[in-house]
Amino acid sequence: MRRMLGLAVLVLAGGMVMGAQAPKPGRADAPAKTVTDAEFVMQASGTDLAEINLGRIAAKQATSADVKQFAQRMVNDHSKASTEMLALVNKKGGGLTVASRMDQKHRALSDKLLQLRGADFDREYMTHMVEGHRQAVALFEAEAASGKDADVKAFAAKHLPTIREHFKMAQDIANKLKGGK
Repeated sequence: MRRMLGLAVLVLAGGMVMGAQAPKPGRADAPAKTVTDAEFVMQASGTDLAEINLGRIAAKQATSADVKQFAQRMVNDHSKASTEMLALVNKKGGGLTVASRMDQKHRALSDKLLQLRGADFDREYMTHMVEGHRQAVALFEAEAASGKDADVKAFAAKHLPTIREHFKMAQDIANKLKGGK
């Protein structure tokens, strides 16, 4: 009997914890797993590299004017953010490192995109931009709310509105390409 009661309490407590982590209205996704400031810097800088490189490919290969414009915006905005991140890391000194190249997932996506043409390219690129920015919003929200380093936390808070705007733009273009609104 005690064992059953203990198990019921654990299940109930687990449900409360899970409920506390449910996404809030207007959020892009469920909260990201909390990462350290150093992990945030590595992930955010790696994402910037990917957005810049993939954006350059899309600016050349996309057929949709909306996709080309979005891609150029990604190159511009993420280049600026990358420069700011590097300055922050250089100012802070040890403990924080920026990514020096795209991760394997983004390199594979780059290879895939280079093989696509026309509307297939546009749809594939935008599908990944929606998902990538959904994840970025969650990452930046988590850092802005829970970061320990005040400068890194401020960086996340400063860039969060732009990341949210990118996410919305990506959704709108992806829907348009699918024949949606």
